[in-house]
Amino acid sequence: MIDFVSLVRPILLLLVFLFVMLVSFRILSAIATRQNVRTRVTEQLAPPSESDAGSLRGHETNSAWVRLVNTIEERGFSLADTKDDQLREKLRAAGFTHPSAPRIFTLTRLVMTLALPAIFVGVALFMGNTIGFIRLYVGGVLLALLGLYLPNLFVTAKADRRREAMTNGFPDALDLMLVCVEAGLGLESAFDRVGREMTKSHPLIADMLGAVVLELRAGQNREDALRRMAERAGIDEIQSFATLMIQSSKLGSSIATTLRIYASEMREKRRLRAEEKAHRLPVLLSLPLVGCLLPVMIGILMLPAVIRVVRNLIPTLGGP
Repeated sequence: MIDFVSLVRPILLLLVFLFVMLVSFRILSAIATRQNVRTRVTEQLAPPSESDAGSLRGHETNSAWVRLVNTIEERGFSLADTKDDQLREKLRAAGFTHPSAPRIFTLTRLVMTLALPAIFVGVALFMGNTIGFIRLYVGGVLLALLGLYLPNLFVTAKADRRREAMTNGFPDALDLMLVCVEAGLGLESAFDRVGREMTKSHPLIADMLGAVVLELRAGQNREDALRRMAERAGIDEIQSFATLMIQSSKLGSSIATTLRIYASEMREKRRLRAEEKAHRLPVLLSLPLVGCLLPVMIGILMLPAVIRVVRNLIPTLGGP
């Protein structure tokens, strides 16, 4: 009974700690969201200043994270990364396009690297357990490494899911573009129409096309807008599409024919990817089957022989 109580107590403390953290996070998020809404409403109702009049550039979101990062840097602690350009591209591929995203990412890694070992030590001291030096050192180092690399793993996984979603949804966008172009719309109007139609089915593709439309309406060259779209997406298929559109515009070839051929190739690539995943399933299933079923089958087949050997051998060894 004593062992059961000593086992349940840390679990209950951990659950209470997680519950308090979750409730606190929800409350802080609600307060931050409400404050952001109030700020935006105040800015919308306030008269525009002379510096902001006629400007097409968006302002930096005054969120709680941005204010925290700015406050820390004002105190003299720089959150700039040594490889800021690579980090910005990595975060942009994961969907974090805010200008302060690299600094927030660096702050998150720093906080997690220091907070996880501190929580480990605090929980151990609160439970009244004596921590040895080896256990403290190993646990602190492992948790510090976890806090250092866990944000990277999260961003990488989110970027991979984002690329997969955009790759799977881009052939549908090409089909809709082909319909719009054959109906007589221009490329900019086709982008606008397809982006509005795919808002619910493929929101990432819709955001990408909407950004291109805004750049074209702001007066940017079509070639530059398409190249920027390919750079933001970071996907080979979309980069090839942008290059193909630029070459078609320069050579004067039919955009409808180009879209039809490329859409057919994209659908074929998507089918090949699905077949590749399907062919990989038997190999992936063989590992758990061999690891789980093979020992059981060997035990079942060898058990009668082992029983017979034991029955015949033990009386022989026992003597008359």
